[in-house]
Amino acid sequence: MRSERNARIFFGVTSAIVTFGLVLQFILVATQDSNKGSFASKPAKILNFFSFFTVQSNIGVATTTAFLAWRPRRDSLLFRVLRLDAMICILVTGVVFHLALSGLQELTGWSALADFLLHTMSPILCPLGWLIFGPRRTIDTSVVKFAVIAPVGWLAYAFIYGALSKDRFGKHYYAYPFMNVGIHGYAVSLFRCAIVAVLFLGLAFGALALDKRLPSDAA
Repeated sequence: MRSERNARIFFGVTSAIVTFGLVLQFILVATQDSNKGSFASKPAKILNFFSFFTVQSNIGVATTTAFLAWRPRRDSLLFRVLRLDAMICILVTGVVFHLALSGLQELTGWSALADFLLHTMSPILCPLGWLIFGPRRTIDTSVVKFAVIAPVGWLAYAFIYGALSKDRFGKHYYAYPFMNVGIHGYAVSLFRCAIVAVLFLGLAFGALALDKRLPSDAA
């Protein structure tokens, strides 16, 4: 079951599903009426689309699994970091969404499908592929430390973006309600982000511990 051929198929299917979800969501955003959504202009809608942690996480999943479908035993420090980042970020996306965000809106049709693929399927397929196929023995403390850079960078960007941008209602726009400085203030918003950061680190070090114990021939 853990043959290279099976690994290629699983990673390829994962990448295809996540890529489809991203493209579908992008089309829905880009073609949305100017009087719907948080922003009126198409460029603003597109910029906002790429500003979401969910989108960045799924781009990471789609990209790294595509590379693994091409070569399952791919290995370099950069790829190790990107692979761990994609997996942990998408797990955080899934956990935070289903615990705190899923009830904020009701979606139907294509929007519901895109939402399901990016917030549920991707957070399941990516770690499942890692658990079954690896690649194994690729995580150490240095990889975890480097993996922290991307989410911290996104967090800084999100706060700057929120401070500089305004939605079509004239309010500063923050990607997620729990980090809305205009409502909660910086202290509460940063504290809530710190909780998410603890979740990220816990999952990352959990992956490190599992990586040492799972079969070394998983890929």
